[in-house]
Amino acid sequence: MCGIVAYLGDKDVQPILIEGLKRLEYRGYDSAGIALLSDNKIQLAKTAGRISVLEEQLNEKRIPAKLGIGHTRWATHGKPNTVNAHPHLDYTGKISIVHNGIIENYTTLKKWLIKQGCTFQSETDSEVVANLIGYLYTSGMSPNGTNHHDEQNKFEWAVQQALNELQGTYGLAIICSDYPDMMIGAKKGSPLILGVGDNEYILASDASAIVEHTTQAIYLSDNEMVTLTSEGFRTKTINNVSVNKDLKEIEFSLEQIELAGFDHYMHKEISEQATALRTCLGGRIDTKNARVVLGGIRDQLRGLTMTKKVILTACGTAWHAGLVGEFLFEQLARIPAEVEYASEFRYRNPVIEENTIVIAISQSGETADTIAAIELAKERGAKVFGVVNVVGSTIARMTDAGIYLRVGPEIGVASTKAFTAQVSVLTMLAIELARRRHLSNEATSTLLEELECIPDKIEPILAQSEDIKKIAAANIDRNNWLFLGRGVNYPVALEGALKLKEISYIHAEGLPAAEMKHGPIALITDGMPAVFIATKCSQYEKIIGNIEEVRARGGKTIVVATEGDENIKQYADHLITVPNTVDQLQPILTVVPLQLLAYHAAVLRGHDVDKPRNLAKSVTVE
Repeated sequence: MCGIVAYLGDKDVQPILIEGLKRLEYRGYDSAGIALLSDNKIQLAKTAGRISVLEEQLNEKRIPAKLGIGHTRWATHGKPNTVNAHPHLDYTGKISIVHNGIIENYTTLKKWLIKQGCTFQSETDSEVVANLIGYLYTSGMSPNGTNHHDEQNKFEWAVQQALNELQGTYGLAIICSDYPDMMIGAKKGSPLILGVGDNEYILASDASAIVEHTTQAIYLSDNEMVTLTSEGFRTKTINNVSVNKDLKEIEFSLEQIELAGFDHYMHKEISEQATALRTCLGGRIDTKNARVVLGGIRDQLRGLTMTKKVILTACGTAWHAGLVGEFLFEQLARIPAEVEYASEFRYRNPVIEENTIVIAISQSGETADTIAAIELAKERGAKVFGVVNVVGSTIARMTDAGIYLRVGPEIGVASTKAFTAQVSVLTMLAIELARRRHLSNEATSTLLEELECIPDKIEPILAQSEDIKKIAAANIDRNNWLFLGRGVNYPVALEGALKLKEISYIHAEGLPAAEMKHGPIALITDGMPAVFIATKCSQYEKIIGNIEEVRARGGKTIVVATEGDENIKQYADHLITVPNTVDQLQPILTVVPLQLLAYHAAVLRGHDVDKPRNLAKSVTVE
């Protein structure tokens, strides 16, 4: 969940690393640091806190260098302080590494290295990697008795031997003071991309740190390493087998990752949703022929149509999108579906029967728990499909087929436009499967025409932002909220509660509205905010009754209702409206005001919306 950026080229490396770390800060911001190779010596600068703290420190100390590595941390092993900050040096001072991931056997390796005379400074698992490489480099002998031979570069050899001893996940960038014109990167389970420019190379955890310099990139696969010099680069497996990698075009521009006049990325991404969904849906809805065109799974649609069961697996916001998908697959396509937390899936010995498909949902395509769930599903013989946003990501490459969201980069830690796109993609897939199984052309056309109108219907919701801000202001002194919905809007209640928790630090609970009276109603106190999704739908009258139950106990009702519903006004202390649409598509609209509500609540409470405490954007550790 940390961010790595490393540079080798003919430019001054320090400002490049700092700028790259700023673009990666959403991946972690507990501490930061850089290591520069200057005059055959590794020089470190690192500190607890944000990149801005490191930048201030470096403004007083400019180090001329053309090679360097940088890191912004989300702490796993060891407190977020300066000592535990990356980069780490080995015990000889010759090797420096930055690491994203978790080394599961670090305790065993650390004990062994201490016996060999290595010393440690930090509490991190990552320092073990530096010391293991350093020991192998110095001794020329690996733990299994393999000796270094003169015909192989000693630095490369030491890295390769070390990688074969590591258990866990890693994205690594490594430098050695004896090789001032060389850098090595390696990947297993954590993302690592090589940007290839003119006389320069950039290694990074994702393309946002690369795109300013080049749009040409190589996506490393697991158990691969890359050696960079001023003469070029070579890729191979950690077992020394050469690998040829194709250059890929990064599919977003620098402008897309700029704030563009917004104060926060989250607000920008909420506001982009109408445009983003037009791109997501564009070219995929064929209303004339009443069908959906999904190129990424075109060759798999026959098998998908015959499936007996769909398992959707994801984490966090993506799990909520999967829960909407469960409703859609069962209601529209009449295919049994279930949603699994990816973090639990691999540990509960799930039953995966013949003709079961698994759909893995992840914005980044790098979520470690979801990757582990995919691996298990494939071991059990399931076809696995991905719904991801990032082209070339691990999940995109390891699944049998998939559908890209196509909404552009999402920088804000609290996911917004990815959720609405995930729901839109699952909706398209459910409609197409329904059409192939039983749904009439007329019913299919109605759904597709409504889906095509959804981006336009988001616009009037966004226009209510200032009114929603006033609702947030009136309630932010309350530290306990309820979010309640029924049917397909129940997952929206969960998502609304999650957004409020993530960025405003207000405790919130999302529930099916009917379940409130089975216990949680005891929580309601005078003035407690209860957010209801009470749109015109098949359960409209039922949810009116649930609102009455809260009002009778003194709760304050914030109601998301259908535009033009005069009846609902008498039940709402605060009213937010959304345009009318069919029941199955309502979540794409009803979630938007809840995103704005959480955003304004967090800003009014003085929190850093894009960098909420203890969180990081891409969860690449289990």
